[in-house]
Amino acid sequence: MPMPATRMGTTTMPITTTITTITGTIITIMIMPRMTMATIIMLMTTTSIATTATITTATSMLMTTNEPAGAGDLAEREAAALYRLMTWLSPAFPVGGFSYSSGIEWAVEAGDITDTATLADWLDAMLGDGSGFCDATFLVHAYRATELGEDATLSDVAELAAAFVPSRERQLETTSQGRAFIDIARAAWDAEGLDAMVAACRTPLVYPVAVGVVAAMHGVPLAPTLHAFLHALVSNWISAASRLIPLGQTDSQRVLVRLEAAVAATANRALNAALDDLGSATFRADLASLRHETQYTRLFRS
Repeated sequence: MPMPATRMGTTTMPITTTITTITGTIITIMIMPRMTMATIIMLMTTTSIATTATITTATSMLMTTNEPAGAGDLAEREAAALYRLMTWLSPAFPVGGFSYSSGIEWAVEAGDITDTATLADWLDAMLGDGSGFCDATFLVHAYRATELGEDATLSDVAELAAAFVPSRERQLETTSQGRAFIDIARAAWDAEGLDAMVAACRTPLVYPVAVGVVAAMHGVPLAPTLHAFLHALVSNWISAASRLIPLGQTDSQRVLVRLEAAVAATANRALNAALDDLGSATFRADLASLRHETQYTRLFRS
């Protein structure tokens, strides 16, 4: 529906406009000079109600979104899911993520990362072509196996995820965080059947697999879980880099803004990826995680 030009909430000239209702009925109203937008909206609503009863029903639903039975239950489930994600993937959740840099410490010392631009480029590659995409894909498959109760499939995913880690320090990083995540979930956020799913795995759960399992057991939707996981992953990388380069708080946020589209793209790819699609093309980042093991001066464990 075309809307009139407005200035300070009133129309500048008489305009005749048409409206197509939900049922397909076309109605016409005249908008006069100096008519306020509130009057226009009231006129549109009144005319629509007179034309079709369908509009009356739609208006009533929009005006009472918190009233009908069931609507409050959906909001509560969404709020519970959001509350859990914000807690589990917060820097305050005690999995020790602040202790690890995923090889960024060596990249800074080697001169590969020197400012916001080089940091953003490095992290963008890690997200789309390296550990970010791989971890996201493992999270997706762990979640779906857990949701379906397929413990044998989950065990295979967990074993493959552990084998994909490129260095000893990265192995320490992801298994330590995965173990901490599961232990804290059991202690404070337990769910029926969680112990059985974890026990069915032949190998310790790496971090993304642990997040996928716990989220599925709590019924938290997959898509927001994946997006929140990638956001937390990138935030931890930026936090490490901000202490190493160093970067100010504003510059750190600028890097996070630059990676927003990359996080969304990686999440979408992972949601549609098969395990056969897994692969990494970030050799320099893998080399950084290997060389960090013998780096003379270190602030981080990886």
